[in-house]
Amino acid sequence: MHGGLATPAPLRAPVGPAPADKPLLRFITCGSVDDGKSTLIGRLLYDADLAADDLIAALEKDSKKHGTQGDDLDFALLVDGLAAEREQGITIDVAYRYFATEKRKFIVADTPGHVQYTRNMATGASTAELAVLLVDARKGLLDQTRRHSVIVSMLGVRHVVVAVNKMDLVSYSQEIFADIERDFRAFAEQLRFLTIQVIPLVAKDGDNLVHASKKMDWYSGPPLLAYLESVASDDNARVLPFRFPVQWVNRPSHDFRGFSGFIAGGNVKPGDIVRILPSGRDTTIARIVTYDGDLAHAVAGQSVTLTLTEEIDISRGDMLASPVSPAKIGDRLSARLLWLVREPLTLDKSYLLKLGARTTPAFVKQVASHIKIETGLAEPLADASQTLAFNEIGEAELWLDTAIACDLYEDNRETGGFILIDRVTNETVAVGMVKQSAWTERSARNGVEASYASMEGVPSPDLLHPTPLRSLVKSLSWRVPGSVITFGAAFLFTQDTGISAAITGTEIVSKIVLYYLHERLWTRFAVGLTKGEPPHDDTGL
Repeated sequence: MHGGLATPAPLRAPVGPAPADKPLLRFITCGSVDDGKSTLIGRLLYDADLAADDLIAALEKDSKKHGTQGDDLDFALLVDGLAAEREQGITIDVAYRYFATEKRKFIVADTPGHVQYTRNMATGASTAELAVLLVDARKGLLDQTRRHSVIVSMLGVRHVVVAVNKMDLVSYSQEIFADIERDFRAFAEQLRFLTIQVIPLVAKDGDNLVHASKKMDWYSGPPLLAYLESVASDDNARVLPFRFPVQWVNRPSHDFRGFSGFIAGGNVKPGDIVRILPSGRDTTIARIVTYDGDLAHAVAGQSVTLTLTEEIDISRGDMLASPVSPAKIGDRLSARLLWLVREPLTLDKSYLLKLGARTTPAFVKQVASHIKIETGLAEPLADASQTLAFNEIGEAELWLDTAIACDLYEDNRETGGFILIDRVTNETVAVGMVKQSAWTERSARNGVEASYASMEGVPSPDLLHPTPLRSLVKSLSWRVPGSVITFGAAFLFTQDTGISAAITGTEIVSKIVLYYLHERLWTRFAVGLTKGEPPHDDTGL
């Protein structure tokens, strides 16, 4: 990250319902460089009368010093707070702004468009529900526009607004707008967006931001702010299965032991049974503790401390989850990666994988495909040794040193997303989204008590032991056909039923006794047994 985040500007309190009663929408502005992202947010706040008077006074002063609009206000300066951003007229870091209208609360992340700051854009998109994708009407869809579209889709953003900016520079042409809309909808067919709204506007003039455009009367849709106030948000975290990654073991005194963290899915109340992952042990919630006192229940989005009814060894990085629908346990992940640094990904190099509060060594075994920016589609790699270069996106297989608890990213963004860290430079080199989790026998031997199968309610094959019923069934499955064959062979030679039955009976008794003695003897020897597996009796009787 370059520099710190700009301090959020004070905003005017709107008239209307109390903020706590309003729905919240997190959205991101993105797109190629110099498409007007910061100007759009600054002008929107100005026109909606959401910027404080002292901030407007500072804007007038800064516009004369740093502005790029002559004698007019440079609204990008309301958002761009870093000195380097103001000097260069570009966005470098992610700038967050908080504002509210009469209908809704908003958190907007204004992100950079330059290729070298794509990592910062991905940071802003990771928590967004909607993306406002800026497009310069003169240039249409550029590679960076397409790259940002793929990234927001990959990071789980399901609603997108294509803001076709600078319509004044193309004489407010309806034909140019229609061409851009058609091109984007065709490109986005593979990107799994639930809604796509395309809006023509002029950010610097405020045309079609807060108030409907008078110069583009051919457009019948809502202006940008009205659409943002009305779009349905996907706040489904509370109905997901319970997920609580443990961030801190809270031990202020000898008589209190709690586990602090952020509820990443579902809800919880005292008395609920939860499963500790990856150990697989079930326990019961005793209390939900907060600074303001105990809670009767807690839901996704809250940070709390949970205590249990029994003393159990739980560490930072473990997860408390619903035993009915637990997270998956695995030490091999299939994931989609966005590579963030100029040094290419190196196969079999040891990185650190950080998912929530859990960190484990990992390496990329192979890259199966990469996303072609022009189409948004995954294409297989011709060369097995080929990897990912700067800002490339691909499908990869990762092997982990230890098993972790995770969800598929499409099921839970909080517990299905991770980063890769270079172990030497401590630099974040990639962000990843889990697509599949697999389990290997190596993890079972390394001390994890429950496998992915047992997490789903099916006992692991390694934990199955023979029972008397199984031994009886096995015995009958080979003993009965053998006895029938013996009887048939004896009758063929003797032509006497009694003699044949006696021979068969003698053969049955003698084989059972000999087989039993033979198996008893071999239980005393460890030849052919894997270390750590106790010899068990499966005599087939």
